[in-house]
Order: sequence, then structure tokens, then C-alpha cells
Amino acid sequence: MVFSFALRHTAFINASFVEAPDPMSKLMSERALRVGVVMDTIAGIAYKKDTTMAMLWAAQARGWSLYYMEQEDLFLQNGRAWSRMCELEAFRDPERWYALGEPQSRPLAELDVILMRKDPPVDSHFLNAVHLLGFAEREGVLVVNPTRALLECNEKLFAQQFPQCSAPTLVSCNEKVLRAFHAEHGDVIYKPLDGMGGSGIFHVGPDGRNLGAVIETLTERGQRQIMAQRYLPEIRDGDTRILLIEGEPVPYGLARVPMAGETRGNLAAGGRGVSRELTERDHWLIEQVKPLIQEKGLMFVGLDVIGDYITEINVTSPTCVREIDDQRGTDIAGLLMDAIARRVSA
Repeated sequence: MVFSFALRHTAFINASFVEAPDPMSKLMSERALRVGVVMDTIAGIAYKKDTTMAMLWAAQARGWSLYYMEQEDLFLQNGRAWSRMCELEAFRDPERWYALGEPQSRPLAELDVILMRKDPPVDSHFLNAVHLLGFAEREGVLVVNPTRALLECNEKLFAQQFPQCSAPTLVSCNEKVLRAFHAEHGDVIYKPLDGMGGSGIFHVGPDGRNLGAVIETLTERGQRQIMAQRYLPEIRDGDTRILLIEGEPVPYGLARVPMAGETRGNLAAGGRGVSRELTERDHWLIEQVKPLIQEKGLMFVGLDVIGDYITEINVTSPTCVREIDDQRGTDIAGLLMDAIARRVSA
């Protein structure tokens, strides 16, 4: 049953990449949307692989106007969310990929859509920005992803709502509890709950070498909750990013294969990205998480899968669009813009 579903579902999604444009997307293109983006400094992005740039190009190709903001530009005034924002043009040019107009302070409610693309860490600054965007949502602006989901869904803890999809996992700040987990499983990954790009990840093998120092460092001497997961040797074949648009999968994932001597497949940690088709197991995992993702209104999500297990569910700023597009000729950001057009029209 899983296999037949996978074939039908993959055929459906593949067709969406090659069929004529969605009529609703065409209608919304005629009504040019005003799209704001909250992101890291655009001058400092990695042009070659930045997913947000793919989104900006796709929106601009539809005739939509773009407005650029950084997290620090957001503010609240008399109960309304505002921001200093600049009109933005995005170019497919590695020497000049953007042009900004003069900054102006404007209510966020003047926009139709806001893409929240600020990378983690999910710290107090990020959470405050999300709260401010919530005021814009109350005035009818579509925020992608929705602010309530961004506040509720820690990327590592969210995956633990699906224990049938997860390897043995522990979250604790207690040294004895964390040591007992290692004693039970022997080969363990320890990591912070708010990291990204493979930062702060430690692999402690069966000999327990440096276990005390790892726990002490990550928990800040017992003051900070961390995650421990049984080591999955399948990481040698890659940590696969699977992208979902409104709960439906892109038919190809990106296996991020660690470089020699590494246990982290993250591209930021030197991993090599290789696109692959989704497996029967991948589709089964997707079906487990899909109802809750759709219930929360999450439009763009990245599952991280090692072997048979989901290790994280990324909702803040999922990436890997450019790598899959380059290897497969897809237009994932375009598919997302079509979904946004449908959501706005509704």
C-alpha cells in the first residue's frame, strides 16, 4: 500500500513541475502581490545556494513587488506592526544579485505576504520578531510560515511528536540522565535544541571519551536542555532534506553526505549535496507528519531524514531548494509561490 501511494503521489507532484501554470497563479500574477521578506543581511548570503533568493526570483517573475527587511527593522507602534523596509530587485547575477531602494517606515499591513526567512538561532530576538509579525497577521497579511507555528514548533522537539518516526531520543539537562542514555545506547549524538547548520553537534562513541566535557559544555553546567539521539550509522549515506509544500513533498530530496572524518552532513559543515528520489519509507514518514503540518498551516517545511528516521522538522528557514533545482531542473520556489497565490486568494 505504501508503495502504490508513493508512485501515485510522486507522479502527481512530478506533473506539477511540467504542466501548464496554475490558472489561479496566473490570476494572482495579474494582481501583483506585495511581498516582504525578513532575512539575514542580503549582502552576506551565499549567492550560489541561497534558497531565499530562489523565492525572490520566483515572486519577481510573477510581477510581484518585493520589499526587504531585516529583523531589527521591525517595530510596533500604537498596536500596529511597522517596519523600515526597502524596495528590492533581485538579479540572477553572482556579482550583483540585488538592488535596494531608500528605506521607508511603513505598516506591515500594506503588504500581502511576508516571507519570514531569518535563519536560526531561535533566540529572544527571533521570537520577538515573530510576535511582531503576528500583529501583521491579525490585519490580514499572510506570513510564511505562520507565526503561531513558528512559536510552537521547535525544529528538534517538533519531530518528537512523532515517536514512531524517530530514533531513540532524550531531552534533558541532567548529567546523570544524559550519561545513562549513553550507557544504554553506547553511540550517541548530543546537540543543542536551537542550533543550525550542524553547529554544536558532538558524537560520543562507545568509549565515552569526552562525555563529561560534552555534557557540561552543551548544558552550560546543567542550566540548558539539550538533545541526545542514538547515533545512526546511515549518516554515511547522507542526511536527506525532504521539502514539503503545504504538506505535499517535492519528489526529490537532497542527501547531504558528510566529508571524510565527519558525522555531520550539513552543507554548512562541509557536506556534499546529492539529489535523490524519495523512497517508500520517505513517503511513509511524510504521511505520518502531513496531517499535523497541514493543521498548523505550515506552507514550507524541511524534513531531515537519516536512514529510516526523521531527526528534525525545519519550519523557520528551510533550505536546499537551489541544490535540488540545479540537479533536477525543478522550480520548487515557483511551486511555493503558486501555493502562496492560492492561499492569498482564499
